[in-house]
Amino acid sequence: MSMKTMPDAVKVSGGTMWTHRYELFSAKVYTPENDLPGQVINFGFKAPYLVVLEETPMTEEAAVAHARETGLAALAASFDTSVVFISPNTAGGWADAPAEIYAELIRETKIGPFYENGVLIQKDFFGKGPDTYYIRGAIFRVCLYGRGAAADWIAENCLKTLQGEYLWGPGEITPSAVCLENLSKAAVPERDDIAVISVDNSDEINLTFRSKCRYLLEKDKAEYEKDWRGFTVRFKRWCGKIEEEPDFSVNGAVEEYDVISVKTSPDNNGRYKGTETHPLGYFAYYPYGLLQEEGVQPVVIAFHGGGDSALHICHVSGWWRIAHRNRFLLIAVENHMDVTATEVQELIAHLKQKYPVDEHRIYATGFSMGGCKTWDQFQEYPETFAALAPMDATFDVGLNMFGRPAPRVNRDVPVPLFYAGGEETPLPELPFQADKCTERIAYVFEVNRLKTPYHVKFEERAEWNDKIWGIPGDRVEKVYDYSREATLTLNRFDDINGKEMTVLGSVSPQGHECREHTCEAAWNFMKNYTR
Repeated sequence: MSMKTMPDAVKVSGGTMWTHRYELFSAKVYTPENDLPGQVINFGFKAPYLVVLEETPMTEEAAVAHARETGLAALAASFDTSVVFISPNTAGGWADAPAEIYAELIRETKIGPFYENGVLIQKDFFGKGPDTYYIRGAIFRVCLYGRGAAADWIAENCLKTLQGEYLWGPGEITPSAVCLENLSKAAVPERDDIAVISVDNSDEINLTFRSKCRYLLEKDKAEYEKDWRGFTVRFKRWCGKIEEEPDFSVNGAVEEYDVISVKTSPDNNGRYKGTETHPLGYFAYYPYGLLQEEGVQPVVIAFHGGGDSALHICHVSGWWRIAHRNRFLLIAVENHMDVTATEVQELIAHLKQKYPVDEHRIYATGFSMGGCKTWDQFQEYPETFAALAPMDATFDVGLNMFGRPAPRVNRDVPVPLFYAGGEETPLPELPFQADKCTERIAYVFEVNRLKTPYHVKFEERAEWNDKIWGIPGDRVEKVYDYSREATLTLNRFDDINGKEMTVLGSVSPQGHECREHTCEAAWNFMKNYTR
């Protein structure tokens, strides 16, 4: 059954292990020791989800030994993740195991910022509900390992399109990769984009794989860690589509992380509330040679969504690619929901010492709760930023991201602002969706001194001149996103001096997400401004 309480993790050789019996399968989760700052930097987005289907049930000692001997433990340790062993709860083992085991495994797995010993702790940020517990794993990087009967079960049940509980609700959960060892019969994959490692299988079986698989590695002997780093590492399945990950050494880009200590501000209501100082982590991205170029460079500070991570906003929203194409420094703040706007100022001071930052070209952006954190910058520290681009989130004017009164509410310092949201989102992002969104836009019009009055009332939305914003921009532009077959509509507003100061965008079709096409439009707006 699902975990209602935190499982008891016991100390084992080289790490910890906990066990749990679910409805259809039983799990052993082994988390190797490592030296990574995992509670400050979330490596989960890049971590492989290593799932071993036990040919026959192992003891805990045997599972640990298997993980260590095969290199899976070393691989997991290098990403601050776990090795998960599962066996069916049926008397006949994998021979009569139900196909639904995989869907239950994915349903009981989540990725997020709060975890311990391989357990994902899902917290209610606003404190209104109890914590819930899951196996921690990136379900978009599943690699299933099976030998003998377990490999046969994978071949029969997992080499096809599978539906289940994805990251944000129902969706495709097809695995990214499988390692099949000593199959008893030929498998016929229904999907050609599942990466297959075929180990110690007959020529007949491999011939079938060659005809059906786009990504295939044939081996006489399994070398789990080597095979993952040289082959499987390339693949993740995002929203059903297999994607190949970038090789930064080839692409001419740098990815690095750092952890600093900042003074905890009095308005911090996150997990560091009441402390004197706390750690703050971030990822940095920039093109090769940027830091060696003469002069100072612009920087974009990015804040991830509430259930996401710094790596998520860089890779999924495409900000690292935008930084690479446009040659600027990108800083993605980790676990920013435990960080205040004041503490971000201390981060900026650190960045100015470490990198050649142009203090006149400091920008910030964010998605969802990261959008709220960007609004915090607009309210509390507008003088710092040349321009801002919050995305896909609004909240009541005068409150900060914690839902508390902000220490300062900017009323008279204009900040060039780009804001965009999805037209089909279930959340309040745009004025036609909620009254607080209308109030937030009215606040921007006031502070940025836009020449067009914003006397829009939510209850009168049926009569609005513009169905999304209430009024159209001084100029309206439609930009088509061919990668997603969607349209970004930009309403451009000038201030009382005739200077473009605010761009309001909406995307259709789009739910609650932040796309590279929109982020690029945000950068193309922000880059025109200096402070």
